[in-house]
Amino acid sequence: MRRFSVEFPLNDINLGGNRLSGKIPNVLGRLRGLQNLDLGRNELSGEIPKSLSSLTFLKDIDLSYNSLSGGIPLQLFQLAKYNFVGNHLNCSQNSTPCEGSNAKSGHKSRRWIIFIATAVPLVVAFLCFMFCFRWIRRHRKVKLSLWDISKVNERQDEELVWGIEGEKSGFTLFSLSQVLEATSNFSDENKLGQGGFGPVYKGQFPDGLEVAVKRLASHSGQGFTEFKNEIQLIANLQHRNLVRLLGCCSQGEDKMLVYEYLPNKSLDFFIFDEARKALLNWNKRLTIIEGIAQGLLYLHKHSRLRVIHRDVKAGNILLDSGMNPKISDFGLAKLSSSDDTEGNTKRVVGTYGYMAPEYASEGLFSIKSDVFSFGVLVLEIIAGKKNSGFHLHGDFFNLLGYAWQLWKEKRWLQLADASVVTDCCTLAIMRCVNIALLCVQENAADRPTTSDVVAMLSSESMSLPEPKHPAYFHVRVTKEEASTGAEPCSINNVTMTTPRGR
Repeated sequence: MRRFSVEFPLNDINLGGNRLSGKIPNVLGRLRGLQNLDLGRNELSGEIPKSLSSLTFLKDIDLSYNSLSGGIPLQLFQLAKYNFVGNHLNCSQNSTPCEGSNAKSGHKSRRWIIFIATAVPLVVAFLCFMFCFRWIRRHRKVKLSLWDISKVNERQDEELVWGIEGEKSGFTLFSLSQVLEATSNFSDENKLGQGGFGPVYKGQFPDGLEVAVKRLASHSGQGFTEFKNEIQLIANLQHRNLVRLLGCCSQGEDKMLVYEYLPNKSLDFFIFDEARKALLNWNKRLTIIEGIAQGLLYLHKHSRLRVIHRDVKAGNILLDSGMNPKISDFGLAKLSSSDDTEGNTKRVVGTYGYMAPEYASEGLFSIKSDVFSFGVLVLEIIAGKKNSGFHLHGDFFNLLGYAWQLWKEKRWLQLADASVVTDCCTLAIMRCVNIALLCVQENAADRPTTSDVVAMLSSESMSLPEPKHPAYFHVRVTKEEASTGAEPCSINNVTMTTPRGR
C-alpha cells in the first residue's frame, strides 16, 4: 500500500471497493480527527493496526471483505458502528473466529429476537380478535345494510323525479306496474325500436293515452347519468319541435322514460327506405328541415337552458301524424351558460358520421358542432342516403365528399333523391344544398350559427356565401376498394362512445 504523509486533518476516509492491497498502515492512527474509516471490499491483508485504537473520535469503521487476520483491538468494539465480516479475524487473541459477529452486536441481536418473539404473537392475537369482532358485526347487520342502501337509492330517485314533478304539472311519476300493464309486460309486439339507451316500446294507459316507453337496458353504454340528464333537461323544455316527456318510472334497477307517442316513428324509417322515401315529397322534406332548425334554435338560444344536443341524427328526429319533426333523445345533451362559446369533454359521445371533426378528435363541442350534425342531416334528407354506411357515393366513403364534388362541378341536382326533383323546386334544393355545405365546413368558425341557418331557410331572397370544403371530404376509395364494398362504422347508427384523455 502506498505511503502518504498527513498535512491536514481528515474526518472521513472512504476507499471501499478500490482493490487496495497490502497492509493497513500504522500512520492512520495519527489522524486524530478521523470519524469514519471505510476500507471494506478491498484486498488488504495482515493484522489490524493497534494504532487505530487511539482514534478517540472514530465512530464508524468498515474493514469487511478483505483478507485480514489476527485479533480485533478491543477498543474498536466500543464504536457506534463497525463491520469486520468477510475476514479471518478473532474477537481477541485467545478467542474463536468471529466472522462479523461480536459481543456488542450479539447482545443487540438477542434483544431484538426476544422482542420480536414476544410482540409478534401479541399483534397477531389482536388482529385476529379485531377481525372476528368486525365479521360478527357485519354478519349480523348485512341484511339491514342492504335494505338501508336500497331505501336510500329509492329516496334519491324520488327526490329527483318528485322535484321535477312539483315544478311541472304535466310530468308524472309512473309506477312499474302501470308501465308493465301499458306495454303488455314489454311484449315484442309492442317494441318500436332499439337505441343506445335501450329498447323503446309502445304503450297505452287505461284512459286511452298512447305513449312510447324507453327502457334502460342493463348493458346500456349510457345508463343512469343519461337517464337523469334527460329528465332534468327535457322536462324543462317546451317547443313544438321537441318531443314531449310525459313522465318516468324509476324503481330499483328499472329506469324508464315515458314520451308522447308519435305514430310515424323516426325520420330514418322513411328517408333511408327505398319504398317509404317516396312518401316524403320535397315540400314535406323542406318542412322537416325547417322544423329541425327551429328546434335547434330554441335549444341554442331561446330556451331557459342553453342546450347542446350532441347527437343530432335522423334516428333522433321523430315524426308526428302530420310529419312534423320533433327532436328527441337528450341523454347526451350538455348545458352551457350564455357566455360559453364552447366546452370540452374527455368522453366523446355521439354517432359516427354526424360528429364534427373538432369534437370527434379533441372533445370540443359547441353550438357549431350541432350545426355540423344538422348539415349532415340536411344532405341525407335531400339525397335519401346515409352519410356513412354500406353504400359508396361515387369515389367517396361518405356523402359529404360526394356532395362537395357535385357542388364544385355544378352538378348539385344529381345529389337530390330522384323522387323529389321537379322543375318547381330546383332552386329550393340548390339553396338547401348550399346551406348544408356551409354547416359542414371543416373549420367551426366558418359555419353559420343556428340563427343564421333559420334566417337563410326563411328567406329565398337572402344571398348565400360560397361554402368552403367540408370535413372528411378527402376520404376516397380506389376502384379495388370500391369493388369489395365499404365496411360500415355502425350498422344501425347507434350512439357510439369514445373515451379520450386530454
